[in-house]
Amino acid sequence: MKIVFHPEFYRVYTSDPAAEAGRMEAIVQELRDYEFLKPERAKEEDVLLVHTKMHYEYVKSDEDVFEVAMLAVGGAILASEISFKEPAFALIRPPGHHASPDSSWGFCYFNNIAIAVKKLLAGKRIEKAAIVDFDLHYGDGTANVFRWDPKVKYHHMSGANIEGVVEFLEKSEYDIIAVSAGFDKHKEDWGGILETEDYRELGKIFKEFSERRGVGRFAVLEGGYNHRVLGKNVRAFVKGFE
Repeated sequence: MKIVFHPEFYRVYTSDPAAEAGRMEAIVQELRDYEFLKPERAKEEDVLLVHTKMHYEYVKSDEDVFEVAMLAVGGAILASEISFKEPAFALIRPPGHHASPDSSWGFCYFNNIAIAVKKLLAGKRIEKAAIVDFDLHYGDGTANVFRWDPKVKYHHMSGANIEGVVEFLEKSEYDIIAVSAGFDKHKEDWGGILETEDYRELGKIFKEFSERRGVGRFAVLEGGYNHRVLGKNVRAFVKGFE
């Protein structure tokens, strides 16, 4: 199990809750016993697998955001590549699942997980993928990217419906499991729904289906804003996922 992280993700690049000081530190502290790997910045051609040139240029116009956003995409790509050998968790920011091809909102700029999956498809590394999102919020950007793509199935976990995740993975066909891992559904976060142990259970489900099907698995950080519990929730997920 590898953790993909770069010290640049500590940088406060804007004023939104995803970019707050102390957020990444809370997670790193809990995962310090894992091996960390540094990603490189993504290339423009990677981003353009999903986003329009106009949107790319729009994000590029804010230098502070652009630099860390490109590194976040690179982190998701590296995690996806590692997944062919072992599980990986991309501890990255900004998040990405609200980024559509030509727009973004909700603290997102580029759709990290969508770009990583698209790159695997373009490189013929996989033929089909399953993306599961357990963030509090529906990943409208990811859904928009793959709405008409029969090679990629997207599932957002509604409420605490973990059984729905199991049903989705049972009925879908995929060569990789990609997870948008948002932790803002926790009892002490914005959603007020899940227990810490629920994240461990979700990790175990992805591990079970990945191993049963003989496919890789990787996850990328999306939401999660209560620093007091965020690190513990991420660790619970990673322990189940590894």
